Amino acid sequence: MESTPPDRWYLAYTKPREERIAEANLQQQDFEAYLPLYKKFKKTEQGPVALFEPMFPRYILFRPSKPEQSISAVRSTKGIATIVRFGFEPATLHDDLVQRIRQLEQDRNHATLQELSNLKAGQTVRLKHTALGGVEGLIQSVSSKRVAVLLEILGRPTVVQLEHHQVEVNN
Repeated sequence: MESTPPDRWYLAYTKPREERIAEANLQQQDFEAYLPLYKKFKKTEQGPVALFEPMFPRYILFRPSKPEQSISAVRSTKGIATIVRFGFEPATLHDDLVQRIRQLEQDRNHATLQELSNLKAGQTVRLKHTALGGVEGLIQSVSSKRVAVLLEILGRPTVVQLEHHQVEVNN
């Protein structure tokens, strides 16, 4: 197989939920592998917990570490379903695009819950708490730990401090 310029990356399609297995096995075979991860927050009873999931589920980027290294071994690598192709040619990405993806990943991974939250002042939200489920209010402010929501309680406007996972945006 022809060698690809060192500024190009190949794209592989992985088996379902085996991106990390594919990454480890590609690295073990001396390929440079890159699995872009996406930071998101999962709502739990204890509050939001940061999770890192593949940015592009079932896809991984890789390139040979040496010019003479063939990519044909990748097809039989554990975790890989196939090498992505356009016609007969393997799909490639320029290194500058991969560097932009890395920068996006790095920026997002350093972001706080507040910066990634879809909760904004002025939005109408619904409380998710069982006793108050369905009660609607207006967001006054959002911080990394709490959301201040204006509720009408016993006919009077009252601001209540809640955790992010206790409210949901009305659609």
